[in-house]
Amino acid sequence: MKYFFLFIILFSSFITAQQNKTDSLDELKYSELKDKIYDHFQHNRISEAAQIAKYYLQRAKKEKNTLEIAEGYNLVHFDADFPTALLYIDSMASITNNIKGGLYPARTYLIKGGLYYTHNNLKAALDNYILGLKYAKEQNDKKQIAYANINIAYINNYIGKNIEAAKVFRYYLYHRDNIIDDQQSSQMRLALISCYLEMNKLDSANILINEGQKLALINKNKYEPYLYSYLSGSYDLKVKNYDTAITKLNNAYNYFSKSGENSSANYSLYNLGKSYEGTKNKEKALEAYIKLDSSVQKHDLVFPELREAYTFLVDYYKEKGNKEKQLYYIDRFLKVDKKLDEQVLYLSTELPKKYDTPNLLQEKENIIEDLKTRKNILYISVSLLIITLLLVIYLYFKSKKKEREQRKIAQDLISWVEKRTLEESNIKNEAKDTEIAHIPTPEQSEQDDKASKIISEEVIQFILQELRIFESRELFLKKGITLASLAKNIKTNTAYLSEIINTHKGKNFATYLNDLRIDFALNRLVKDKKFRSYKVAVIAEELGYNNEQAFSLAFKKKTGTTLSMYIKEINNIDDKKRIK
Repeated sequence: MKYFFLFIILFSSFITAQQNKTDSLDELKYSELKDKIYDHFQHNRISEAAQIAKYYLQRAKKEKNTLEIAEGYNLVHFDADFPTALLYIDSMASITNNIKGGLYPARTYLIKGGLYYTHNNLKAALDNYILGLKYAKEQNDKKQIAYANINIAYINNYIGKNIEAAKVFRYYLYHRDNIIDDQQSSQMRLALISCYLEMNKLDSANILINEGQKLALINKNKYEPYLYSYLSGSYDLKVKNYDTAITKLNNAYNYFSKSGENSSANYSLYNLGKSYEGTKNKEKALEAYIKLDSSVQKHDLVFPELREAYTFLVDYYKEKGNKEKQLYYIDRFLKVDKKLDEQVLYLSTELPKKYDTPNLLQEKENIIEDLKTRKNILYISVSLLIITLLLVIYLYFKSKKKEREQRKIAQDLISWVEKRTLEESNIKNEAKDTEIAHIPTPEQSEQDDKASKIISEEVIQFILQELRIFESRELFLKKGITLASLAKNIKTNTAYLSEIINTHKGKNFATYLNDLRIDFALNRLVKDKKFRSYKVAVIAEELGYNNEQAFSLAFKKKTGTTLSMYIKEINNIDDKKRIK
């Protein structure tokens, strides 16, 4: 979370600050002056730190010490407003432009990234961190590589990429390798706790919170106890100990708001509001979120979780029927949302939005229109109702029409099966019918002549006879039949068999096999009541299909109706016959 960013680059000397008792700054070395500045920063004595930083820069300029002038610009930029701070860092870049190797230019980019980060320009921050990392790698500067990685991890943490951020924080917490000092190690612990809370690794977070609280007491750090009060309150919020969370978060908020830690105060307010929501105290949650919105406007500090706060405010005033307030907080939501989108659009893991921006814009327009006239609500509602009704009616009649078509197909198929069954009862007529059916048409004779030029007549007749046996013995019901397996069984090759089926049956092998099975199913379903009662999977198994889906699709494709409709119509006809 953003408030954990405590100016990593500020601690570039990696020396624990000690209060120097010397009265005259002139007698102090640059390193001792820097220690005094860091000590003042750590104890929140900002104005004293700023005065010494200005002295540091003036002295370096007087002595024309390029590296110390650069460090002076770094030190004075912390207490300056954003435009001035940016000028100081640009001056630092300019004066170190000709320095080859060493800390620069990596350090300049990392410091500039930190400045952009604290002013909510995450994209610019990330761009500078990446450049700093590039130059640090070129110099094989492990410390600055670590700072770049850590600061990029803070950005990942800020936008919700907690898994990636946690890996970095955990590594530098437990593999310091003389790269980071105790103060920075403490920062890694704080940041890792934040990630664990967001990842719902609550046991791990609680262990680190307890560990950090003990160390803060030992080190007599005035600031960290309130950070841990915030984190502990956030943990209680996660485990639904809302009353405890409210106490701790209020304690943290009061400190941060008084000490000017605006980002930390904002996060405290946000979680305070969530805690009050947990206790069903909407009025207290409203109070916290209104304070949060006021602070966001004043300090221009935004973070992704703000969307939930504005969602609450919009919904609250919507329930109360206060359209003016609802419209106001929709406007606020959209402004914050736009800024967040500008910041993190290029990153792929933005937290899901409760209010989709286009829908919210439409709602805003609806409310404005409602406040102006209130005349079109009934018309719009009735129109939507009519459209919905018409759509339902259309879909209903379309469904009924399709059902009628499938029922008619099923009835025709049943009639066809019954007619064919009646004809087959007369063996002589069947023989005659078969003979007539096999009289070749001119087109078929032409095809046969074409086939006979390739395959001898004896082979053609032999294969046709084998196919008649294949059909009459219902061998097509066996599973796993392929063109190759059938060719092998009738002692011919696949080329001859495929050609004969294509020529004499008018279809390819797959269609030929499928048609035999579906025709068999149509016939047996009509005749065999027990077969009709089987589950679809069993019927498919009986017909040689690998699964019921393949059978159902094949049946629909071949017949134009569904298996269920066909069986239903057979049962209906049987019921009518019994009644008669």
